Amino acid sequence: MSKLSIFREFWLFLKQRKKWWLTPIILTLVLLGALIVFSQGSALAPFIYTLF
Repeated sequence: MSKLSIFREFWLFLKQRKKWWLTPIILTLVLLGALIVFSQGSALAPFIYTLF
């Protein structure tokens, strides 16, 4: 199973079940995860970890 098929399957789930309220939650979690991953080892890391 490729990574694109997971996104496609999730998109079809949202579309068929009309669960559009999940979209901002998933987007927020992905952005926070990306922020943590990309800020590791940088000077911003101590400030980001104080948010949690």
